[in-house]
Amino acid sequence: YGHSNQLRQARAMGDYLIVGVHTDEEISKHKGPPVFTQEERYKMVQAIKWVDEIAPGAPYVTTLETLDKYSCDFCVHGDDITLTIDGKDTYEEVKTAGRYRECKRTQGVSTTDLVGRMLLMTKAHHSNIDEDLDYRKHTDNFGKGPKGHSPWTGVSQFLQTSQKIIQFASGKEPQPGDTIIYVAGAFDLFHVGHVDFLEKVHQLAEKPYIIAGLHFDQEVNRYKGKNYPIMNIHERTLSVLACRYVSEVVIGAPYAVTADLLDHFRVTLVCHGMTEVVPDKDGSDPYEEPKRRGIFQLVDSGSNLTTDLIVQRIIKNRLEFEARNQKKEAKELAVLEAMRRLEEEKH
Repeated sequence: YGHSNQLRQARAMGDYLIVGVHTDEEISKHKGPPVFTQEERYKMVQAIKWVDEIAPGAPYVTTLETLDKYSCDFCVHGDDITLTIDGKDTYEEVKTAGRYRECKRTQGVSTTDLVGRMLLMTKAHHSNIDEDLDYRKHTDNFGKGPKGHSPWTGVSQFLQTSQKIIQFASGKEPQPGDTIIYVAGAFDLFHVGHVDFLEKVHQLAEKPYIIAGLHFDQEVNRYKGKNYPIMNIHERTLSVLACRYVSEVVIGAPYAVTADLLDHFRVTLVCHGMTEVVPDKDGSDPYEEPKRRGIFQLVDSGSNLTTDLIVQRIIKNRLEFEARNQKKEAKELAVLEAMRRLEEEKH
């Protein structure tokens, strides 16, 4: 949702948004191992509702040649810095040419922070225990490099506001003739498996209006265990709202799909993927009512990617990711120091 927010802001600066996505090779060279494969990332970015087109295999350093190739007037990046492997600003050329604009970075989230949460398989990050030593040790490892704290990768709290939800929401009411389809789940670490599922659901009707019910953190923790969800309800809400196939989100949907819910939203169809459905607290089937009405349908997304698998990918590459995060931070701190020195010399 941090990336989506950046793309939302970029789209608002112009009329047509082309997003360059790097190859795995390019990312490995400059940053360390990517979490998703390039194919997965192409699909994910294409599914974000503010994106008009993607440019696969975009070079890590954005040049004027690249901008001209896609007939772009300017490029947009967040107000954090990105550096090449040898510490150069990757946007130097386009900045000099006056074809660079900046958008605000989303406070309280970074890939680095999410990777950190996944490496720490305890419940600490969505409970109220601030003093959990294990977690403190982990944020020290991840949020800080060798010395000090980088404002770009440091871990801060994500604060949800109604304004942010409004910016992400489609604001479209269901129209006469729309097929109102309800899906529910955790939608944790919103990924390409979710996108594939929602795209398949979207194809079930001529005029689909998809409502996604998101379960509260405690509920997800009840049926998923461990330290799930990795993203809290606010983070998951924005991630799902950014998807072009979703029209509306129910924040904190009931686990059982009740008659009340179906009537309230005038639901025509309820869909679920091929993942296991854990019984409700009382042992009942949460989809009993839609099944009784004959409006329940299983949808095979054709993807086998799950949140669990992503966490496993991270843990498998744990050491590489820890090294990547610390290197990134050290590089940023060096740039901060250089910037500070320049300022001092000016005065």
